[in-house]
Amino acid sequence: MLHSMSTTVAAASERSAAEVNEEIRALWRRSGGTLTTEQRAEYQRLVMEWAAATPRGRRAA
Repeated sequence: MLHSMSTTVAAASERSAAEVNEEIRALWRRSGGTLTTEQRAEYQRLVMEWAAATPRGRRAA
C-alpha cells in the first residue's frame, strides 16, 4: 500500500520503517532502475523518513 507523499520527514515518520521501505521498493520498480531527478529527490526524502522510523533513528532524534 502506498501512502500519499509527505513533504516533511517529521510528519511522515509516523509510518513504520517497513511501510517506508515498501514505498522505496515501489519507487525503484516504477523507475525501471534509473531514477529521474524528481524521483531521486523523492528517494532521498524516503530514505530520511526510513532512517527516522527505524528504532536506531528514533534514539538519535
